[in-house]
Amino acid sequence: MKGLILDFVFVFAVGGGLCVIAQLLIDYTKMTPARILVTYVVTGVVLTAIGLYEPLVSLAGCGATTPLTGFGYALARGAESAVRERGLVGALTGGLTGTAGGITAAVTCGFLAALTFRGKPKT
Repeated sequence: MKGLILDFVFVFAVGGGLCVIAQLLIDYTKMTPARILVTYVVTGVVLTAIGLYEPLVSLAGCGATTPLTGFGYALARGAESAVRERGLVGALTGGLTGTAGGITAAVTCGFLAALTFRGKPKT
């Protein structure tokens, strides 16, 4: 039981910490949310490429894989795996293969939300 609680603490601390950093970037810089999104995804790819993101995933699990840096991690891992299997062509296709499940879930949930709820224009 004690180990499970500690796991939850690490998940919350890492995931929450990544969200706090993003919120600070929104509040105290002139970066747009789109630039922050791209920065987080690229940071996930770079940290995975140099071997620093895998230990974070081992420590925090979904606290590290759920934020946008985790999407970059999934892209890099997919590309890495595909390069081993198919060579250089895998670098172009592996990222999409590695993230296809997440992309499909996001599109499906967005579609279902659009069918279920009625949108309102901003005023």
